[in-house]
Amino acid sequence: MTNPQWNAVDAYFTETIAPADEALTAALSASTAAGLPEIAVAPNQGKLLHLLARMQGARNILEIGTLGGYSTIWLARALPADGRLITLEYDPAHADVARANLAHAGLDKIVEVRTGAALDSLPQLEAEGVGPFDLVFIDADKVNNPRYVEWALKLSRPGTVIVVDNVVRGGRITTPAPDDPAITGTRELFDLVAAEPRLDATAIQTVGTKGYDGLLLARVVR
Repeated sequence: MTNPQWNAVDAYFTETIAPADEALTAALSASTAAGLPEIAVAPNQGKLLHLLARMQGARNILEIGTLGGYSTIWLARALPADGRLITLEYDPAHADVARANLAHAGLDKIVEVRTGAALDSLPQLEAEGVGPFDLVFIDADKVNNPRYVEWALKLSRPGTVIVVDNVVRGGRITTPAPDDPAITGTRELFDLVAAEPRLDATAIQTVGTKGYDGLLLARVVR
């Protein structure tokens, strides 16, 4: 689902208040050249993540789903010099591209890219005691969204912000019996969040260069 006017508005927003720079442009170009799917967040969405992290005063960020590191750059730039971001990427080839992009952006000293299934990496983070995280951004396989939020809670503190991308699924999130596992997982995510007393949440629909979608925002309250 696309609309030329959506794209024009996104372009206007980007040009006026969320302009690209060399490192961000290079990250997208390198990802495309490496054959990564072109599903990174839009520039204005990346700026939103950056601002959320800054408003949160985040010093410790967890990202589930790295791709080529474009959103990672936006998030890492919100950290103080002694901050830390851990990002989890299933595909080793994608992780290599992300590491190169982060190094090019001068962020490789505060960002660690871990490769492998996130549901294997998350217990390891817990065992290492690296949390709690101040902000968690989830943008990976949608089937496991509920499990990722459960782990985000385990690795959080009261006040932690959790952001989950791609929750509208082109409007198909309202389908009661979807034939798409990604929608099934996302509906289960909403059921989990609605029933979880430790989370205060909302979700918004978005349109733009990425089509019709949306995101869920939650705050850990206890």
